[in-house]
Amino acid sequence: MKERIGTETVSDWVEVTQAMIDKFADATGDHQFIHVDPEAAKMTPFGGTIAHGFLTLSLMPLLSSKVVDAPKLEGVKMGVNYGGNKVRFLTPVRSGSKVRGHFKLLEFDEKRPGQWQQTNEFTIEIEGQEKPALIAEWISQIFL
Repeated sequence: MKERIGTETVSDWVEVTQAMIDKFADATGDHQFIHVDPEAAKMTPFGGTIAHGFLTLSLMPLLSSKVVDAPKLEGVKMGVNYGGNKVRFLTPVRSGSKVRGHFKLLEFDEKRPGQWQQTNEFTIEIEGQEKPALIAEWISQIFL
């Protein structure tokens, strides 16, 4: 993995549907009209409903599972989220948009025997948009 520092992998495209947005609203209790009311959302500068920022961030596991050439570590028992150094929501994701993840490995260090920590720059690209939906620096721990 250390040899992969600085390299980037890219996921397949995933559509962010209104059904996904509605389920996220139900799970989090965030039913702001901009997310769940298509008629009211048409009157906003976005012209329709948009995904919650935290929904966009939470697509990280789904998008990482859709990376075709992702490196595989042998003997992994589990991986856990450790946290983020920074997260920036740059462009709203409109309902019906397609997004894909870009994962750039920044660090990979052994914290103790059998426990590794990796930091990735995670960017979500929106199909047809110049600016990404978000950029995050995310830390995970891997237990072998």
